[in-house]
Amino acid sequence: MKRNTLNHLSNAIVLAASLLISATASAAPAAFEVKVSGTGAPVILIPGLASSGEVWDGTVEHYCGSGKRQCHVLTLAGFAGVPAIEGALLPAVEQQLSDYIAKQKFKQPVVIGHSLGGFIGLKLAADHPDQVGRLIIIDSLPALGATQLPSATSAQLKEMAEGMRSRMMAQDAATAAAGQQQILRTMVTKQQDIDRIEAWGKRSDRATVINAMADLMSEDMRQNVSRIKAPTLVLGSWIAYKDYGTKPVFEQMYATQYRQLAGAKVELSDNARHFIMYDDPAWMYDRIDQFLN
Repeated sequence: MKRNTLNHLSNAIVLAASLLISATASAAPAAFEVKVSGTGAPVILIPGLASSGEVWDGTVEHYCGSGKRQCHVLTLAGFAGVPAIEGALLPAVEQQLSDYIAKQKFKQPVVIGHSLGGFIGLKLAADHPDQVGRLIIIDSLPALGATQLPSATSAQLKEMAEGMRSRMMAQDAATAAAGQQQILRTMVTKQQDIDRIEAWGKRSDRATVINAMADLMSEDMRQNVSRIKAPTLVLGSWIAYKDYGTKPVFEQMYATQYRQLAGAKVELSDNARHFIMYDDPAWMYDRIDQFLN
C-alpha cells in the first residue's frame, strides 16, 4: 500500500474517531425514558417524585386504547430504576422534553403531569408556550414551598429548601425509610398502592430524589404561570389534610397560587389523596374527559 494511501486512511480514521468522540461528548445524558403506546394525537404523561411511569397505566388504558390518542409516558432519570444523571434534574427534563416534542414534530400535544411532573409541565408550558396544546396538572402547585407561608419570597423559599436538603441528606437509611412510610400513608389510601409506590422509591437514587425535592421546594412559579398559553386544568386533593382546614381553605390556596394563570380551571376531589389516579380515577377521568372534549 502506498504511503499516500496510508496517510489518507490514517487521517480518515482520526477524523471519524474525532467526530465520534465529539458526538458522544455533546450528547446530553437522557433525563428520562419514554414508553409509547397507542396511535393518534400525542399525550405526554409525566410522573411525580420517585415514581415510575407505571403510575399512569390506568390513564394510558383509558385514553390511548381506542386509537384516538398516543401516550408518551416518561420515567425520570434516577427514579424507579432509571439511571441517574449528573446535575440538576428538573431543568434537564424540561429542556430534553422540549427537544423531544420538536424532534417528534408534535403539534401542541396534551401534557399531563402529577406532583413533581405537574410542576415540570408548568415550567414547560411557561418557558415554551407554543409547544403545549392543553395542560393538565394533577395535585401540584406553582410554589409548593409557599403553602404554609404564602408571603414567602423566592429567596426565603431557596433558604428553606437548602435546610430541607441538608436535613434529608443527613438522615440514616432507617430513618428515611420510616419517614417515607409515614408520608405515603397521607398520599394514597390502599395498601397495595402504598407498597407499589414504596417499591419505586427503593429503586430510586436517593441523592436524585432529595435534590429534586429540594429544587422543587425552592421554585416559585406564581408569577411566571402568566406566560402559559395552553388551556389548563388543575385537579387537586385536600381530604388527607382535613385536620388543617376545610375544603374552602384549600380551594382558596389553589386559587391564590394559580391566580396569574388566566382561565385555569381548578377542582378538588373529595375522596382522593395525592395520588388521585389511584384513589379516585373515575372522578379524574370524568374531569379530564370534559376538559379535552
